[in-house]
Amino acid sequence: MTASDGADARDPLSDDPRLPAYFGPAWQQVSRFHGLLLAQGVLRGLIGPRESGRLWERHLLNSAVAVPYLSAASHVVDLGSGAGLPGVVVAAMLPDVEFTLLEPMERRTDWLTEVVGELGLDNVGVRRGRAQEALDLQADVVVTRAVASMEKLYAWATPLIRPGGTLVALKGAKAAEEIEAGRRAAKRAGIGEVRLHEIAALPGLEPTRVVVAVHERQKKSVR
Repeated sequence: MTASDGADARDPLSDDPRLPAYFGPAWQQVSRFHGLLLAQGVLRGLIGPRESGRLWERHLLNSAVAVPYLSAASHVVDLGSGAGLPGVVVAAMLPDVEFTLLEPMERRTDWLTEVVGELGLDNVGVRRGRAQEALDLQADVVVTRAVASMEKLYAWATPLIRPGGTLVALKGAKAAEEIEAGRRAAKRAGIGEVRLHEIAALPGLEPTRVVVAVHERQKKSVR
């Protein structure tokens, strides 16, 4: 890693022996990504200064819980990828799935391009733009984390999702309230079933709320 030992020591999970087993074959890439975030994340305005000491639980493991909801996809769009969370983490863990990291800010797309090259993520493309400017993208899944309320996400994400595909949103403690507040927006966007899952990546950690919404508009049966 490029990070200093002093900075890394503040994270209580830095030496947790469960991490390599959890990330499996992606461990080296995810560990390297952790080092890059630790070394440059605050300086480049990608994470807040208080986040350096809790990258594993609050950001990397938090991102990784989305993997089961993406593994059957052929193409996933990470909407508002930012620092690469969750896109870089889940792409490392799912090397057979194509990922597009969609991000409107140039300095962040520069970072993402550097990270993708540094980690050798051959299944990842980086694109600058907002959802409304990327309507040519058609994904099986749009995944997003800490971008906007569910009400806004339905409108932004569904034009990028193939009928029958899903929106997977990693949310905080108010996820259930957001789902309730966004019911009308979900219906307008052609969203059918919306499910809320609470998953702890490792025993003893705070669970991540994962909202899975199915895009049903114009869905046709193929026989």
